[in-house]
Amino acid sequence: MKKKIAIIGSGFSGLSAAAYAAAAGNEVHVFEKHRVPGGRARQFTTDNGYKFDMGPSWYWMPDIINGFFQDFGKDVHDYLNLIPLNPQFEMIFSDEKVAVPENYEEMRALFEHMEVGAGARLDDFMKAAKYKYEVGMRDFVRKPCHSWSEFISPKIASSAFRLDLLSGFRKYVKKYFKNPKLISLMEFPVIFLGASPKKIPALYSLMNFGGYALGTWYPKGGFFELVKAMHSVAEEQGAVFHFDQNVEKITCTDETVESLLINGQKHQFDAVIASSDYHHTETLLPEHLRNYPESYWKARTFAPSCLIYYLGFKERIPNLKHHTLFFENDLDEHIDSIYLDKKWPEKPLFYACCPSKTEDGVAPEGHENIFLLMPLALGIDDKEETREVYFKQMMARLEKHTGSTGLIDKLDYKRSYCVADFISDYNAYGGNAYGLANTLSQTAVWKPSIRNKKIKNLYYTGQLTVPGPGVPPAIISGKIVASEVNNLVTHPTYEKAV
Repeated sequence: MKKKIAIIGSGFSGLSAAAYAAAAGNEVHVFEKHRVPGGRARQFTTDNGYKFDMGPSWYWMPDIINGFFQDFGKDVHDYLNLIPLNPQFEMIFSDEKVAVPENYEEMRALFEHMEVGAGARLDDFMKAAKYKYEVGMRDFVRKPCHSWSEFISPKIASSAFRLDLLSGFRKYVKKYFKNPKLISLMEFPVIFLGASPKKIPALYSLMNFGGYALGTWYPKGGFFELVKAMHSVAEEQGAVFHFDQNVEKITCTDETVESLLINGQKHQFDAVIASSDYHHTETLLPEHLRNYPESYWKARTFAPSCLIYYLGFKERIPNLKHHTLFFENDLDEHIDSIYLDKKWPEKPLFYACCPSKTEDGVAPEGHENIFLLMPLALGIDDKEETREVYFKQMMARLEKHTGSTGLIDKLDYKRSYCVADFISDYNAYGGNAYGLANTLSQTAVWKPSIRNKKIKNLYYTGQLTVPGPGVPPAIISGKIVASEVNNLVTHPTYEKAV
């Protein structure tokens, strides 16, 4: 039976849910508080010719992203010009810099050069990671996770040992490699899952395969091109988008969502999918109808917030790659500042993205577009003076690496973005940037439920529920929740889509 469905928010999970729900023949309306779709993946342009992606910049797991388009009889290449990056990224250590090549055989040779025997062990690591990727991303993470019984299948049962769910990622990596720099290279992909590599399950070595083996890509025009493409697909299925529309309240009658208050106007729906921040969505409900009390959220381990700077320079900066990781300092010290001390780090690590190395159109001719990102604890004081202290530290290290001088004087655009901005723009709990950490105790059934347990027609999707943070998981999350809302409705288009 056709339903009138409201989707709150148009991040990747909301875009995905909109497309799949509309493909089933439902009347779908997406309400977005901003003037454009994308949520954290929005893009902005400046009057002097810069184009900045505000959020995601690593295009990994290309097969998972393309799977969304294939579900609707399309191909990602119908929409995006994907450019392979070589090197995929460069990692800066205190005494050396290591560039990870696009070609696997060259990567294998690099590992062997850094540690005798590491080339063959990389083969073994990637073989195991490929298996986890194929089982994990195509089966394990696609469950709605209402009950552990969903994971009782011959395939998953036979795979349980090989998935390494109970092993810590760091201990697992050290079984293969001894060189601290190789360990850092392998640990990097899981850092933004939101916890120390010591606490992330070894299952997530699948990310090494999804990134290093399948390549690091850049969509020409920026990551926002993926947002535009998914928005287009959702509209083609019949979804209607409403921008500058803020959902202020969820009104319920007899354990059912009866209406949404949007910009002061009441709108009725048969079902609601919240792609907005899970905790924030619950505050739109009376307390007795929420899935979780405030104490639950305070006890969760969240992925970090971050300090971001969007920078435009009046000249090209040498010796800089598209992606550069500044790992001159100790990773665990920085992680402890986020999760244990909950303070600004004394010796931070950070990341620099320079898309103008790959595409001229994101900056004026002869100029450079750079995005700096430093992971931070949630909820800390991020006044502008503090942001500036760390900005100057990052700029000094950028100058040292590139051999440039006076970079601050060469700026012609600068904008900071931090904890308070994540709260203001996205209602993000504590200013989190990436959702809940993928620790073992917050995996699968132990994540916040995609269903409201007291209201039969309210659902949740996105990085605070299954399967977790990241662009491909968010896309999968939208598909999972649309299937739940549609209750597996049989429809010619939807049969293919699910």
